[in-house]
Amino acid sequence: MSYTGLAIIYIIIWWVVFFAILPMDVNRQKAVKIEGEDPGSPENPKILKKFLYCTGITTIIFTIIYLLMKFEYLNLRNIIT
Repeated sequence: MSYTGLAIIYIIIWWVVFFAILPMDVNRQKAVKIEGEDPGSPENPKILKKFLYCTGITTIIFTIIYLLMKFEYLNLRNIIT
């Protein structure tokens, strides 16, 4: 598989994992209520922490998928035909 294909697979896995992790560890109880702001939005969404967790999880999943493809345990062309 080309580097472009590998990059696309990594990005797709990253976004799926990111959206799965996004609602975790969010405290929606606000100390200060601001007029016009959504009451369900978190004060501190901890995006950097979630970004790092997401990147680590994605790297592990991608490595497993890459090794399965490299050693031909996962060959999509044979599955389709």
